[in-house]
Amino acid sequence: MTESAPRQAAAIAGATAAAVSLGVAELASGASRTIPSLVVSVGDLVIDYAPFGIVEGAISIFGTNDKKALIVGTVVLAVLLGSALGRASIARPRAARAGFGAFGLLGAVAAWRQHDASTLLPALASLIAVAAGVATLGVLLWVHRRATEPGAATTQAVDRRAFLGLAGAGVVVGSAAALAGARWRRRFRVEGARQAVRLPSPVRADADVAPAAITGVEDLTPLVTPNDRFYRIDTAILVPQVEPDSWTLEVGGRVDRPFELTYAELLDLPMVEEYVTLACVSNEVGGKLVGTAKWLGVPLAEILDRAGLRRDAQQVVGRSVDGFTVGFPIEAVADGRTALVAVGMNGEPLPVVHGFPARLVVAGLYGYVSATKWLSEIELTAWDDFDAYWIPRGWAKEAPVKTQSRIDVPRGGRTLAPGLVTIAGVAWAPHRGITRVEVSINGDDWQHAELSGETPADVWRQWRFAWDATAGDHTIAVRATDADGRAQTAERSPPPPDGATGHHTIRVRVDAALAASRPRD
Repeated sequence: MTESAPRQAAAIAGATAAAVSLGVAELASGASRTIPSLVVSVGDLVIDYAPFGIVEGAISIFGTNDKKALIVGTVVLAVLLGSALGRASIARPRAARAGFGAFGLLGAVAAWRQHDASTLLPALASLIAVAAGVATLGVLLWVHRRATEPGAATTQAVDRRAFLGLAGAGVVVGSAAALAGARWRRRFRVEGARQAVRLPSPVRADADVAPAAITGVEDLTPLVTPNDRFYRIDTAILVPQVEPDSWTLEVGGRVDRPFELTYAELLDLPMVEEYVTLACVSNEVGGKLVGTAKWLGVPLAEILDRAGLRRDAQQVVGRSVDGFTVGFPIEAVADGRTALVAVGMNGEPLPVVHGFPARLVVAGLYGYVSATKWLSEIELTAWDDFDAYWIPRGWAKEAPVKTQSRIDVPRGGRTLAPGLVTIAGVAWAPHRGITRVEVSINGDDWQHAELSGETPADVWRQWRFAWDATAGDHTIAVRATDADGRAQTAERSPPPPDGATGHHTIRVRVDAALAASRPRD
């Protein structure tokens, strides 16, 4: 037995103990609706308290997979921490046990602070999970000590095999428990309840935008984004599963008549159906974090009128069931833009990932200040009384969507045949509307592109441009102008703190050798 063998064995024991702890915690989470996932709870803690730069770096690296990366990273970190504590137990067993206890306390606090953790049961489950891990560590270290005690070689070999077998069994049991917990958690999904909802007919609806679309351009983004392709950006690691029968919306704060609505009462209110383009503030120039849907809901102005706004009400605060908050000026409810408590999306109840049973939709404002999914409360406050979730993290408090345009066709980096090439894409300036799109080839003069038919001001527009492509390398840029007469700026800036700016630009190569393969009319 080498000198490092005890430390290696202790590291294996510690990692196994961590796996068992996580497995027990996830199993408990799967068995009860009131016990949140320990991994998710710690992940939420990281999201809430990590420095702004780290969060932004993770989003830039992993994009929409940032939550999966966080879960994997949390599990890996827990196993590595368990391994380190196992090594430490060789020289300082009390300190190692204290380390496991501290990790358990962190998990208990993280679980207890979850929005839906209304009892001490989540914290107790976390402590039990850590106790299981500590017991696993103790058993494995005891078996390993037996394998290293003086005695017959055969006995030592048997004990070493027993140690490795128990360690492997611990990993298998922990993994199986975690998978079982995840499987059991599916019992609490509300997709069946969502599918049973029958949405009311709107009393007013936007005209169908389909006739306005440009046709015949392959890979051009459609005017209406299908639900399964609509971007999803939020802080929820696990999507909240909210039963419509138990859901309520509280309306209060600086109002004269605070009230509460059940889901059935909300559906009984007069509904309107509006097309709205939503955009994420994290969207890079030319990015895909933007989409348009037909939303069904109750005008937010009617909800606020029922509550009776006080004169000192300046900010609308939306709260999600998971604690996320937004805040936007009350003027956005009364200036003619679409602002809804939405229950439907593209003709069906809101998908669970997009906020079922209800959410806020406000045209012309980035989602981080307006688009509360899984809405549970609307509060009216003074402007300086409350800063929503992202504001202390460095984002601007006022966040109108910037005028933007994107090239969908052709894709950057493509090699094309010379001759007539269609350049096409979308442009958006919700609440203001798009009146002009222009294209520049190789920095030459801007030339007008053809726009799709008229759409509501809250909806993006498609555009296309016919280019007579000649051989060589080319740079294509696009810019849009909104109905206020403001063309989007060429100045490049990243998304923080209030949205990216700049012209979307791509490079393509036109190869004369491809001319022979081009179909002739």
